Amino acid sequence: MVDINALMKEIEGEAYDSSDIPFDFLEEGVSTALVCEPEIEAKEKIIAALENMGYRITKAETAKEALKRCRFHTYHVVVVDEKFEAENPEENAILAYLAQLPMAIRREMFVCLISERFRTMDKMAAFHQSVNLVLNRKNLDDFATILKTALADEKAFYRVFRETKKRIERD
Repeated sequence: MVDINALMKEIEGEAYDSSDIPFDFLEEGVSTALVCEPEIEAKEKIIAALENMGYRITKAETAKEALKRCRFHTYHVVVVDEKFEAENPEENAILAYLAQLPMAIRREMFVCLISERFRTMDKMAAFHQSVNLVLNRKNLDDFATILKTALADEKAFYRVFRETKKRIERD
């Protein structure tokens, strides 16, 4: 099992580098996505789909790089391969980091897990893995359609929660 606290302390102990900030400037209403996928062909499909949906993309080549970027920005969508920089999914530093986030921050993100073990849109597997969507690698050609459907479901499911949160923040 990955020790996320030790990894985060190591990252926080490093000197500040402005290149770790993923976006210098974002217009209001612009959505962002973090892609943690080691396979080049799969990464290209994911990025193309997200760009067509209007997302500004950050590509992480390593888990450490992704975690550095997450320190300064809460992404709207995170797409992570279950074996990104890990021999097995239980050692995935990105998934460990996301699972330990405070619920108020985590609810602002939509996490898609690319998996070979689980079937696409398996809600119990998604719940167990602390993600919003599981997408089987075999279905990557349909990534955009599946993601749009899952995002619409998530938006409808959390509509009341988000409206109440905004109302409380205003008052």
